[in-house]
Formats: sequence, structure tokens, C-alpha cells
Amino acid sequence: MLLAQRQAIAPEVRHVWDAAIGSNVLAWCARHGVRTLGVYWPIRSEPQLHHAYAELDARGVRLALPTVTSATRPLVFVAWRPGEPTRRDAHGVPVPVSGVECVPEALLVPCVGFNEAGYRLGYGGGYYDRTLAQAPRPKTAGIAYASARVRFEPDAFDVALDTIITEQA
Repeated sequence: MLLAQRQAIAPEVRHVWDAAIGSNVLAWCARHGVRTLGVYWPIRSEPQLHHAYAELDARGVRLALPTVTSATRPLVFVAWRPGEPTRRDAHGVPVPVSGVECVPEALLVPCVGFNEAGYRLGYGGGYYDRTLAQAPRPKTAGIAYASARVRFEPDAFDVALDTIITEQA
């Protein structure tokens, strides 16, 4: 239901909301002095933040995209700059060809849904939960449209995010 709801957002509305989320991401990064940021490549109608990524890169923030190395392991982040070449992984998601791994101090985590306590619903693979269970844990900002806020009880293995950034805040 949440995926269908997100996919039904009109393109012109999505464009405005994505710009607002991008502005809120820029402010969050500046407020926290983020120097290395794990970002995501949007799939399945996730907020598209490439404009914010370009601005962060221009500000000197080092960006990295997640890569899946195993269905049971945490994500690995690979350094990436907007415009650099990517290839599609086994899931069809673009990943940097550079292969230069880095450990981001903060992550943008896409959410299918989220609750008041900062827990997220994803696609069920557990990649971000395994990644966030590691130490040291990076700062985290869930990224979603405000309409994805729902009530649910987290599972025992779920890890709450530090904040959720939407088009509203």
C-alpha cells in the first residue's frame, strides 16, 4: 500500500517535494557538520535527491553509494561523485565503478514508511538494519515523503534512525 501510494504521487508534486527534501537534507548536513555522507540511488519512486547531492559535492562533502556484497552482510559504501560512472549491480541498482570503499559518518536512509519513534519500513532485506547495528554507528536521516508516516511496532532487530527528513521538515 505504501509503495502504491508513493508511486501515485503526481510528477509535478514529486518534483516540488523532492526539492524541499533536498533543501532539508542540505540544512541537516550543515547543522551536523557532515563531511562524509552515504547517499542512495533512488529506486521504486524514492525521493530523487541528485540536485542536493550535486550541491553537497560542491560544498566539499564526500559522497558514497551503498553496495550489496552479500544478502547477509552489512552494506559497503563506495565513494562517488555526481557524474562519475556507475554500473548496475545484481539488483539493478547503480553502484560506483571506482570501488573505493569509505566509511560515511552519516547516512541518508530511504524509507518506504516510518513511525513516530524513527523506525523505518524498507523492502525487507535488512541491509540497513545490519549496517546500523555495527559500531561506530553513523548519524542517520531517514528520507521519505510525509505521507509515508504510519503506525507500526518495530521488530527486535530494527534500529531507529536519528531523524526523518520529509518535504515538511
